[in-house]
Parts: sequence; C-alpha cells; structure tokens
Amino acid sequence: MAPKRRISTPSAAQRNQQATISFSKQGLNRVTKTTAQRDSKPTKKNDALLEAVSTHAISRPTTADAAIEEQAEAELVNIKAPKSEPHSSDEPDDYEKRAIKITNAQIKKYWEQKEAERKAPRVHQQGLDMSEKILREFDMSGQYGPCIGIARVKRWRRANTLGLNPPIEVLAVLLKANDKDKSRMQRAHVDELMSSRFIET
Repeated sequence: MAPKRRISTPSAAQRNQQATISFSKQGLNRVTKTTAQRDSKPTKKNDALLEAVSTHAISRPTTADAAIEEQAEAELVNIKAPKSEPHSSDEPDDYEKRAIKITNAQIKKYWEQKEAERKAPRVHQQGLDMSEKILREFDMSGQYGPCIGIARVKRWRRANTLGLNPPIEVLAVLLKANDKDKSRMQRAHVDELMSSRFIET
C-alpha cells in the first residue's frame, strides 16, 4: 500500500503574515499609466511618409528575392555555357539537354501519373497552371532538400548531384519558362509565404 501524503496546512502565524487585498473604499488605490498624447489630426508630412514607405517596400525586391534571382541566373548561365570536354552520360549538362528535349505532352503525362497516385484531388490549386502545380509539388517533396532560400533550378541540380534522382520534368518546366516568368518561377512558393511583406497602416 502506498504511503499517505502529508498535507501541510499553514499555521495561524503564517496566515497572519500573508498580505491581504482590501476592497473597501479606503483601501482601494487606483493605478494609472501615463500614455503619450497622440495627435488626432493626421499631418500631410505623416501621410507622405507613409505613402513613400509603402511604395518603397512593395516596388523593390527583398534581399531573398535578389539572392534567388542571382542563384537562378548563375545556374542558367552554367547550363547555357558550351562544354568543351566530353562528359559521361551522368553529367549535369546531359540532364539539361534531355530536359530541353522533353515535350509538353510528356510533362502532361508525368503530371497525370502524379495525380493518379493520389487518393484525393488536390485542393486550393484550381487557378494554377500545370507547370506551377509541378513546381509546387517539387517544393513540397522534402527528399530533395530544403526549398527556402534557394532557387528551384539550383535545388534540382544539387539534388541530382547528391544522387537523389529529382524528376527531370521539373527541370524541363524550369528551362522552358519564358524570360518574363523565370525570376517568378525560380522562387519556391513556400519561400514567398515565409518572407511575405505586409504593410501595417
């Protein structure tokens, strides 16, 4: 049988030493905090400053945007640079050549196979085109490494170098992007969500 626990009750002397709260009118002291007076009238200077800050924050890319664009440009330059030495079939430039030859029909077939593997349809992707769906699925595939702070093409090449066998269709989508879409397509959607900029007014 387990031993009984001893419950200690405070003695009368201890109870008398404890501070008590008085709610009588004489014992009630009001504590107030002083706050800085706010101007009730907005000034033209403040409005102009707020407008300048908001347009500056939206129009200029963040440090993460700029870093990812630099990574993507460096990777794409490496892909387009002519190779003078003969390579084996597993070299990165061979993968890029194969990816460029992949047709839109092959990319569509790849995506249909991915969708067939799922038990339920994807939600919240009704307005996205197929290439963005493929890239977001690649972003969420954790076996290829983290997707935050790295360009998608650099992540694909790193995973390929490490022998993780990333889908070549993802590289094909990245290489076939228009020049206007390349900077947008290189950044993972999760990365955009994690470093989104909100302006409080």
